[in-house]
Amino acid sequence: MRAYRLTDTDRPLLLVEEPDPLPGPGEVVVDLKAATLNYRDTIVRQGRYGGAQRADLIPLSDGAGVISAIGEGVTDRRIGERVTIGFMPNWIDGAFSVTKQAGALGGGFVDGVLAERIAVPASGVVPFPDAWSFEEAAAYPCAGVTAWACLFGGGGIRPGSSVLVEGTGGVSTFALQLAKAAGAQVIATSSSDAKLERARALGADELINYRTTPGWGTRAAEISGGAGVDFVLDVGGPGTLDQALIAVRYGGEVALVGVLTGFGGPVNTGAILMKAVAVRGVYVGAVADLRAAIASGVRPVIDEVFAFDQADVAFAHLRGAGHQGKIAIRIA
Repeated sequence: MRAYRLTDTDRPLLLVEEPDPLPGPGEVVVDLKAATLNYRDTIVRQGRYGGAQRADLIPLSDGAGVISAIGEGVTDRRIGERVTIGFMPNWIDGAFSVTKQAGALGGGFVDGVLAERIAVPASGVVPFPDAWSFEEAAAYPCAGVTAWACLFGGGGIRPGSSVLVEGTGGVSTFALQLAKAAGAQVIATSSSDAKLERARALGADELINYRTTPGWGTRAAEISGGAGVDFVLDVGGPGTLDQALIAVRYGGEVALVGVLTGFGGPVNTGAILMKAVAVRGVYVGAVADLRAAIASGVRPVIDEVFAFDQADVAFAHLRGAGHQGKIAIRIA
């Protein structure tokens, strides 16, 4: 099979020929048809994701394809099934743990999905609707599940909840779609008026350009009646968290899922305390969350699809930050 492996930091990916994987007991081999990119893939490639990492890793965590082979203990009825693969295919359900985190595809020491085939636990893959493309299904494992776990894994949003989503990348676009499907009122931010208009087309009720409105947290609180929003999806990290804390109401919730502005920095912990805000870190979710998110029926926004031999071009497009929704690579 063909696969891409990392080389030196930010050097071109290396296309290699490798033996096809064989399924072990309880495993399936998935012939991959599509993969999608996340910001995580950029920092993995740059060697700054955190912790030790294999230098020659197969990158990317999000893939979908067709089961082509099964291991001992797996019913042969699964051959030919169209599936997407859990971000951590060994985390089926239950509490998060360091062992489950270590099984995340495309990071650390676990090869990812930028290849023609992969062997994974049979319990770690989820079927998707026949009407969906492989690219749509491949959009879910990281971004879709993260958005789902943010919105419904803590206090949980409800019809009528006010939700602030930062930006228009993969997680934020999913959160906008899922929140609207749940009956929430959504405020979206971006530095681009064109992206904000596309967010409006997806259902955003209010829009804030954070370039022209640097105090976007105050503006979001005003839009929601002055008390603040019920929920904030924070993808920026230390550079945006203080504004998120201004935007959120007393007793509200901030889900911290991104590190676009870095891994560390000053944070207004006084606001967390005095407003009794629940700040919750979300590291994707379990295969059970993937199943539940897909069952929502929300179809992902695919920004652009690149051919397998354009993998480096797809990465460049991601780094350019001009996309809205997900960037995909068609493998087959």
